[in-house]
Amino acid sequence: MDNSLTFAGSLAAAQWPRRAGLRALTAALGADNIRWVGGAVRDTLIDMAVRDVDCATTHTPDKVIDLCAAAGIRTVPTGIDHGTVTAVLEDGPVEVTTLRRDVATDGRRAVVAFASDWREDAARRDFTINALYAHPETLEISDYFGGLDDLATRRVRFIGDARARIAEDHLRILRYYRFQARFGADLDAEAEEACAELSATLKGLSRERVASEILSLLSLPAPHTTIARMRTRGVFGVILPETCAVHVAALDALITHENEQGFAPDALRRLAALLPPSPEVAGDVAARLRLSRAQRARLVSAAERLTCDAQDVYALAYRLGTQFAADRLLLLGEDAQVISDWQRPTFPLKGGTIVARGIAAGPQVARIMQAVERRWVEEGFPGDARIEEMLREELPQT
Repeated sequence: MDNSLTFAGSLAAAQWPRRAGLRALTAALGADNIRWVGGAVRDTLIDMAVRDVDCATTHTPDKVIDLCAAAGIRTVPTGIDHGTVTAVLEDGPVEVTTLRRDVATDGRRAVVAFASDWREDAARRDFTINALYAHPETLEISDYFGGLDDLATRRVRFIGDARARIAEDHLRILRYYRFQARFGADLDAEAEEACAELSATLKGLSRERVASEILSLLSLPAPHTTIARMRTRGVFGVILPETCAVHVAALDALITHENEQGFAPDALRRLAALLPPSPEVAGDVAARLRLSRAQRARLVSAAERLTCDAQDVYALAYRLGTQFAADRLLLLGEDAQVISDWQRPTFPLKGGTIVARGIAAGPQVARIMQAVERRWVEEGFPGDARIEEMLREELPQT
């Protein structure tokens, strides 16, 4: 590691390298044959929480499986075609990937061959800050492309020629902006120009991959500045042409409301802010991005925000559920905090009670139930005595 650089965190002080499972994996594969790589190393140095630990190895996948089996470690061939085996450890799974080099790429997928050189493996990664390798025992960092310097200045820079790296995998355009939103302070001019110049290539990617990157970007604490730049450079219009400057401003306002009211970042709610308040448009975008039925329902509900009565927040929360109601309120700049811990009451009137009053089972019972429930909600969910009064008033007069 470059001793001239100072970081907020250190591998020596981190807890994850001391995990029993990682020590067992190191013993099984041999300390000189593996390196911790990528996000765990990067995030530790800048004192961010580490979620997953990835491992690079000189062993082939078959050898990894055999060595782990001999050590009593279960493995799953999660990405065997690309050299990845997942070691199932007591303190969490770890992806173990054989060193690789690209043989052929088409912008969507790569054909790889196994390699034996750490630098060669590093050269096929996307950004310099993601190509930092740490020895499992000494924790010494191998940095082949200036990643430590870039991490110190929060610069997101492609390894080698930016255009060539994007040509290998077009998704790297969106990954660049996501990493820029998460880490970036210093903009990389070459990366910015390459992403803008090659933005049309995003049309060739699967919608699922695009959606995953958009939602990951929107889930970050403050992505609006990055998205504004993506729109200005013509990148965002390729993947979400419905978004204009007004919607980017709406996202900025939404993030302010979320922060002021204590709501965590929510990617779907923020996606709704980037779209016009049109259920039809929301439905089209959900279909295009291959969102799930639940995600589509939520996006469409948020798009209907201009039709709701934001004054009666509890009625809104009763009708839609607290999550859908909070989406609409926050998008409208209203107070959603009052329903954040609200428990939806259960309407106590049962159909049998109405039948017992002489009403034959059928549509009329349902109409009476709905009328009483509507009044009950409008009056703020009164108790049984008031429900009884409303029921008498709704029953046919004889």
